Amino acid sequence: MRKRKPKMRIVEPDPRYGDPVVTMFVNNLMWNGKKGLAFKLFYDAMDIVEDKVEESAYDTWKKALDTAMPQVEVRSRRIGGATFQIPTEIHPKRKVATGMKWIIKFARQRNGKTFAEKLAAEIMAASKGEGAAVKRKEDTHRMAESNRAFAHFRV
Repeated sequence: MRKRKPKMRIVEPDPRYGDPVVTMFVNNLMWNGKKGLAFKLFYDAMDIVEDKVEESAYDTWKKALDTAMPQVEVRSRRIGGATFQIPTEIHPKRKVATGMKWIIKFARQRNGKTFAEKLAAEIMAASKGEGAAVKRKEDTHRMAESNRAFAHFRV
């Protein structure tokens, strides 16, 4: 490699929960640089979750994120004219980022009035082990399991 690895940016903790992971989630949620709006939407969704669930909204969100994070993924690799789907372990930071992006993506695709309601519904569904983000994780794991025979091609 010609270049050295870039320095990791330090993410500030969010004002309500004091967790940098929440700020990372809001950064993924943000559109067109509107971070204040993204924080408002996230906190509104957390208030909706707080009303509907017995445990705290923060714990529900953490549980949803853990449930949506994939452990393995498949990577395409061309070997001798054939393309194989090779299952590989995922780096811990990539796991978290992928889980966040899936929750946000499928919250945007949900039916509902406001985005806060959609996000709250996706968080509650993911914390129960349901929802589209968890389904995507299970599909990814199933694909990795079915291609386990090609694991010896891993680099």
